[in-house]
Amino acid sequence: MTVAINTPNGNIGRALALQLLDAGTSVRILSRTADKAADLVSRGAELVLGSTDDPAALKALFEGVDAIFWLNPPLLHRDDFFEWSEAAARLGAAAAVEAGVARAVVMSSMGAQLPEGTGPIASAHRVERAFFAALPDVTALRAGFFMENFFGNLPTIASEGRIYHAAPQAARVPMVSTGDIAAAAFDRLQSADWSGHHRLGVHGPADLTHDEAAALIGEGLGRKIEAVAVPPAGLEQALLGAGLPPNVASRYREMFEAIHSGLLTVEEPRSAQTTTPTSLTDFARAAIAPALASMG
Repeated sequence: MTVAINTPNGNIGRALALQLLDAGTSVRILSRTADKAADLVSRGAELVLGSTDDPAALKALFEGVDAIFWLNPPLLHRDDFFEWSEAAARLGAAAAVEAGVARAVVMSSMGAQLPEGTGPIASAHRVERAFFAALPDVTALRAGFFMENFFGNLPTIASEGRIYHAAPQAARVPMVSTGDIAAAAFDRLQSADWSGHHRLGVHGPADLTHDEAAALIGEGLGRKIEAVAVPPAGLEQALLGAGLPPNVASRYREMFEAIHSGLLTVEEPRSAQTTTPTSLTDFARAAIAPALASMG
């Protein structure tokens, strides 16, 4: 079996590639530069040089493979981000069809059932639609809030013991590590027990408020951590102050406004299949604590 991965340099794609290689599966990867993928090549992955929106590179990536893992690069800085996302996904799906590949696992998000009004998440709706329209066997992984998002709070965790967020205080969301998302993709790619179109939630071990998340992170760090809610407009201003482009900041504002309004919800019910093992406390010990230590 050979699996193609179009984004092997991110957290999810790299973890998935390593899991597949460890299992003895042949892996073909796409990278703009050879050096970023050198460690995977040294482990046995076959490298195709090129980018996700390069038809020739996609043709070489998909030729002769049995399945693909697709993740649209989150190029949020682009003014045409949503149009580009849909075009890239359509290009990828068409290249898979041309290569005779029928099976794909596609990275998506909670809230991808909505075509608009959800900030960056709306791009996932377009990606799902492109692959479902083209390929007979597709699983879209609708992941919850990434635990890795808390890395953005490292400075205030270190200096204030606080996590600032723009979600409603009472809102519970599924929180999942990217390692567990990669494991879900691995299981799906390795399994022959499914066909057709599926939308699979990847929910972590629990739905949490940010207050609960801060307490669990504090438990993992061995210190008290407090969550502080700010309005979505305040988040937008903070992102602008941190140097993010206005189009990116406004899209994040829209996403959190969608949570406040009740528009953005999780469509997939939690089940044994959607529940993944890594707890936020364990993630804090294994990932957040070393990151804080590296900051000095």
